[in-house]
Amino acid sequence: MQSTVGRCARCGERLPIGGRGRIPTYCSTRCRVAAHRDRHPVPKAMRDEARWVRHSKKKVPLQVSRRAASSTDSATWSSYKRAKKSRVGVGLGFVLNGDGIVCLDLDHCIIDGRAAPWAREILARLPRTYVEVSASGTGLHIFGRGHVPVGRRIRREDGAHIEAYGNGRFIAVTGDRFESAPSVLADLSGVLTELI
Repeated sequence: MQSTVGRCARCGERLPIGGRGRIPTYCSTRCRVAAHRDRHPVPKAMRDEARWVRHSKKKVPLQVSRRAASSTDSATWSSYKRAKKSRVGVGLGFVLNGDGIVCLDLDHCIIDGRAAPWAREILARLPRTYVEVSASGTGLHIFGRGHVPVGRRIRREDGAHIEAYGNGRFIAVTGDRFESAPSVLADLSGVLTELI
């Protein structure tokens, strides 16, 4: 019986130890090929949606045409490809429109390149899902699936600053994957229920 160590860098499945004790990176040829085709770590489920904007340094959403964008007006959004190619503003943003893609924003949780204990505790409770370092380099964006009817800000006694969003909001997306987070959106419903 093979013991398992680690998880697939693309889909998060458990990985068996390979020949000569080698630990593989991907669970299958399909995941390996797909990962090499993906030139951006942002999950395909997000890239396939025409809900992308650009943003200014002050995190004001912008259209690829330089006009102001709105997190509630789909006419101001673009495809991932067009937004990625655009040089308007300083970065990409993804619009949450209530379809079930949500984001947990953990503020000020990265200290000297490491996640604070309260953030580690939250990450340990999550299924493997896409997590990226925020533009400031001091926070984490955790993307997944779930339901957040109204944006929430939670401040816990342990110093945690957590925001949860699912609708009417855009999130600045960096593509700077945190540690070995996979490029998939997992169901976060259980953790969302506990946090909010």
